[in-house]
Amino acid sequence: MCMRLRSTRRRYWRTTFSLCFRVKNARCASLLCTGAPAGLRSKRIPQRKIFRKETKSAWRFENMCMIPYRFELLPMGSLRFTGMFDRAIRFVQERQLKDPAVWKRLAEPFRSGNADDANLAWRGEYWGKLMRGASLTYYYTQDPDLYEILEDSVRDLLSVQDGEGRFSTYSISREFQGWDIWCRKYVMLGMQYFLDICREEALRGEILEALKRHADYIVARIGPPSAGKRSITQTSKAWGGMNSSSILEPFVRLYTLTGAQRYLDFARYIIENGGVEGFDLFRAAEEDRLFPYEYPVTKAYEMMSCFEGLLWYYRVAKEPRYLRAAERFADRVLRSDITVIGSAGCTHELFDHSAIRQFDPAFDGIMQETCVTVTWMKLCYLLLQITGNVKYADAIERSACNALLGAVNTELQMCKGMIPVFDSYSPLRKGRRGREMGGYQKLDDTFAYGCCLAIGAAGTACTALSSVSRTERGFAFHLYQPGLVRTATASGQEASFRIDTDYPAGEEIVLTLQMQAPEQFEILFRLPPFGAGSTLQINGETLAENRAGFYAADRIWQGGDTIRIRADLTIRLWKDSDFLPEAANRPNRYGVLMRGPVVLALDTRANPGAVDIPLNLKQGAEQAEPIPDFALFPAEQAYRLCCGDRNVVFVDYASSGKEWNDRCETAAWVRITE
Repeated sequence: MCMRLRSTRRRYWRTTFSLCFRVKNARCASLLCTGAPAGLRSKRIPQRKIFRKETKSAWRFENMCMIPYRFELLPMGSLRFTGMFDRAIRFVQERQLKDPAVWKRLAEPFRSGNADDANLAWRGEYWGKLMRGASLTYYYTQDPDLYEILEDSVRDLLSVQDGEGRFSTYSISREFQGWDIWCRKYVMLGMQYFLDICREEALRGEILEALKRHADYIVARIGPPSAGKRSITQTSKAWGGMNSSSILEPFVRLYTLTGAQRYLDFARYIIENGGVEGFDLFRAAEEDRLFPYEYPVTKAYEMMSCFEGLLWYYRVAKEPRYLRAAERFADRVLRSDITVIGSAGCTHELFDHSAIRQFDPAFDGIMQETCVTVTWMKLCYLLLQITGNVKYADAIERSACNALLGAVNTELQMCKGMIPVFDSYSPLRKGRRGREMGGYQKLDDTFAYGCCLAIGAAGTACTALSSVSRTERGFAFHLYQPGLVRTATASGQEASFRIDTDYPAGEEIVLTLQMQAPEQFEILFRLPPFGAGSTLQINGETLAENRAGFYAADRIWQGGDTIRIRADLTIRLWKDSDFLPEAANRPNRYGVLMRGPVVLALDTRANPGAVDIPLNLKQGAEQAEPIPDFALFPAEQAYRLCCGDRNVVFVDYASSGKEWNDRCETAAWVRITE
């Protein structure tokens, strides 16, 4: 996790954002809390602050004036999917999240209070990361046993808060260095995400009171040196203090929960401080002259976390510059660093212009970190909710279908003497999975954990929760998976959508609406953007043909209405020269096959000796034949390609290389002949 700072030819020295935080005359547009609490809908409410006493020492800030989401999360219990994403979610729930022993051991470093003193590490991040993912998972699955385990763990952690109000794995004599603030951030986030599912008002009050004491300790000591405090970017020598600055998000969230101005002031201070020592991360993004890999600090995961916080601040401060900065940042990442599998970083965990390095054989170390994949998905989902821009849904789908599902350890392979539920890194060219465990730390003589292992559940839960949203005028479908969506219209009428599909293996998606009475509202359907585009029919009438993006159907809907979408999933060959024209002059050429959002990959189990041989993929793609009875190993998709004088088998990337040893290698980018 901790690597040396990198320099770049160009630097932006910190310049201060001039903040204009306007609340008094702002118009409240929605009633929203830390995410989208169950049953909440967008509606106009008057500008006011209402506090309700919950306990003798805890208050809840009920009505918060925030910019509303264009796409809001549906209430808990609305989604019941089947298919590959649902299987991954339930695999993670059963193998990881419902193990009480794991939760107990992740809380132990806080009980000792000095577990990270010796090496200034990040043992304190694991509990909060996992609690965030587990709370999101419960929001989807509604598993009562999971909830009981999570509540017990929250109560356990509350019991270890020290007399100063700290939740920390650093002693007071060693605090505010290394990854201390980063770990305190995750305690806050874990507690805040649990609040979204918490059933007991008394427990909510305890959590809020604990969070306030935890935050107040930080606010009293971290801030402008002119006020006699330590600068936030001086609390860590890792990555210019960018890891510490990412505590921005939970402080804004805490403001929305409590209404306490000091938390918003602290968030504003972090933004004014620039996020990185000697460099204004947010201003650089707004000015839009550098790609993130050109910044003096290029750690991908921590940087994206800072922009998640900036988006939360935008929703409260309502200053367009913050949204503009976050969108420009994400757009540049998408152009320069997101690879075909939907992750970033070909040199460890760094932004490094991965879009052109992904097919360069000079980069053969660990790459495409799962923490980066999940954080990218989360950032895209937040941008999708705020802006409604379909490109963020497209990005989520690519990451989910490839890098994320590929990292789920469905074959229960060993790494570092344990069976982690998630792999930490994903190979792009010929390589094996399970090489290292990212962010690995021992918690005692018999138990260790890792950062990617702790974050993965948030990614799998996101695949379900980001699929369907409520909008001001109706509903929006972003990702398609089989199952049932139960919700209610603006008038309160119950409505359900049955989704029949095996997309992205199959081309057809069929949605059937059930409701009692006709009603007019709008449904946005995301049309998969591949090949010639998609066709959409409603009740047999073709309304869109060869289209991509969102199609808005605003009409009087009634029970039995059927929506049919057909996507073009023709296998396509992307060459290295499509990304870097001068690659056409290289002696070794590379190509990758895509079928819709899914990368197709070679696996040595199905192709002994063929992974290193140049293939005529252009001919192979044109003559690809599906293998419906493929049984060599579990795979969602398998195709036989005739590449000149050789037949080879490609499978979906997420199913490839799932045995973590040198005899099982995978390759998305393969050598090609012209």
